[in-house]
Amino acid sequence: MNGVSGTGSVVGEEWGARAARSRALAVLRVRGRALGLAVLPAAVAVVLYAGGVTGHFTGAAWDTARWVVTVLAVLVLLAAAVVALVVARARPAATPTVQLAETAAPDLYRLVRDLADRLGVPAPAAIALTPDCDSWLEDRTHRAHRLHRTPGGDGAPVLVIGSPFLWWMRVGELRAVLAPVVAGTEPAAHPDIAAARRFVRGLDAAVAVPGVPGLDPLRRLGAHGVGQVARVLLRACRGHAAEMERGVAAAGSERAQAVDYGVRIVAQEQVGLAYAGWDRLLTRVALPAWRMGRWPAKLDAGVVSALTELSRRDRLAEGFSSRLGERPACDLLEEPGAVDEATSLLAARLFHGGPAEPGPDWAPVEWSQYPEEVVDRKWRTDAARLHQVLDVLGVAEGSGGRASDAAGPTLTRVMAHLTTRQPGPTVVTTDPDPDPDPDRASTTDATADADPASQPGLDADPGPDPQPDPDADAGLDPSAYDEGDDDPVNPAAEALAGALSALLAREEAAREARVAAAAETARASEKGRKATPPVAVSGPDGPLPLFPLQPPRTGRDLLADHVTAMVCCAAVDTAEAAPGLDWLDGPALLVGGERAADLGPRVLALVEDGDPEPLRVWLTRTGVRPEKPVRLV
Repeated sequence: MNGVSGTGSVVGEEWGARAARSRALAVLRVRGRALGLAVLPAAVAVVLYAGGVTGHFTGAAWDTARWVVTVLAVLVLLAAAVVALVVARARPAATPTVQLAETAAPDLYRLVRDLADRLGVPAPAAIALTPDCDSWLEDRTHRAHRLHRTPGGDGAPVLVIGSPFLWWMRVGELRAVLAPVVAGTEPAAHPDIAAARRFVRGLDAAVAVPGVPGLDPLRRLGAHGVGQVARVLLRACRGHAAEMERGVAAAGSERAQAVDYGVRIVAQEQVGLAYAGWDRLLTRVALPAWRMGRWPAKLDAGVVSALTELSRRDRLAEGFSSRLGERPACDLLEEPGAVDEATSLLAARLFHGGPAEPGPDWAPVEWSQYPEEVVDRKWRTDAARLHQVLDVLGVAEGSGGRASDAAGPTLTRVMAHLTTRQPGPTVVTTDPDPDPDPDRASTTDATADADPASQPGLDADPGPDPQPDPDADAGLDPSAYDEGDDDPVNPAAEALAGALSALLAREEAAREARVAAAAETARASEKGRKATPPVAVSGPDGPLPLFPLQPPRTGRDLLADHVTAMVCCAAVDTAEAAPGLDWLDGPALLVGGERAADLGPRVLALVEDGDPEPLRVWLTRTGVRPEKPVRLV
């Protein structure tokens, strides 16, 4: 059986390699056709001149044809030379990575070289880490990437490893996962495949040349022409290039079957699990910190905590945490903490667009400090923003019932505003004698829940109980909101959400302007140096995130987040609650040491339906006093 399996592996490997080489030749044929088309007018001119010399093409008409074709040939050759020069000199895209020198990870380099020897392929020139759950080979032989190359690499590609793999996977699992990737160094060394890859990368880089800043109008116009030619060539060879890469991957996969094949099957499960944990950690835990100007300095170590928590909650993952007793792959690094910090900072740049270096407004935060420096600060900042918008909208401090014992922002103010009945023709009042004056009726309805002391002229006395009257709630016609789908259920929430969205948009624009100014200042200071390192994260729109984690939030989501933050501030200040960190869900409110998981639906009932009763019941049960002022940032 082993002989049959080995024969099948060899046949599959040969098939993949031959398919890759044939597709590489197809890509090179596209380049050859383009070159032939460029020299075609020159060849015609040579034929015409040869005919004139031999006496076959004589006369004024042939002389005119020779001059026209000669001028056309010169112009086409000049254009072709310009396109070839731009394609050759354009800087191909390089993945932003953390370079890992051999002195920083001698055991990891030794593992990769031993793996290459077992596979019978050339070893990668260097190793780099990326804050993503993937691994690949990247060609950095272009002169623009000489700072990324390792001396003595002999043109071999660089092995890029996802940093979460090093912390979650064990050494044997990492070796099994890297085997198919390292096996791809042999096809990459084939001259035809290497030439085809260089040609495609050059075309791809040429397409982006018109977006390079600093070009004058004439050069930008020429760059647009070169970009159009590059796009045509890319479309012609795109299918062949994709099939070539599939053939390379197939050949590497077949060759890697001879090394740790059984372990690889188990390790692939860890790849999917690591990806799920990494995505959850970035979107739920790291993103709130990045928005607060803090970046978690140990993201990779956080993956282990997040996946351990997942294995404890999910029965399907019960066996995964038992692997933690084996040697982790991060032990192959000399200083895992420093490497984790560097990849964490790069992740913040890639996924959030943060600055390249720490600063006063961009400081690292340890996981032990996360609840106080991120969670509590986020809640109080959101609560302050919410009350700032309420001030702009002119909402009274004592709105909603009994006056507070002390002046300051209260949760009662927010709840009262969101449950205030708005005027409308479909509201059925409980007064048997409605006011014939529409202006006076609108004013009365809009301020029905306001403090009588702050609203002179109101005859209604709410009594000692500030809670809304259930009978008054029954006076709302349920069918009033079914007449039109566009009518909001809670107009007060709609207005507040719109104001919050506008304020957050202004704050985000100011943040991006500060980051762009800092990047421009750094770029200007680097111009005077001899060796200017390439900007790790940049684009045509400036230092923005290359891979945004989440789409822009809606106004209703923003309002729910801010109301939740206000409730959490009140719980921390007036009840036995504390900010906490949930590895899978991010910021969490701890009441009596347990996570309050039932708060979200109650806040949504208030925001979307204007119903405060579910939230009020929760506040009473947990001992939160909404009338007490809270501390804000």
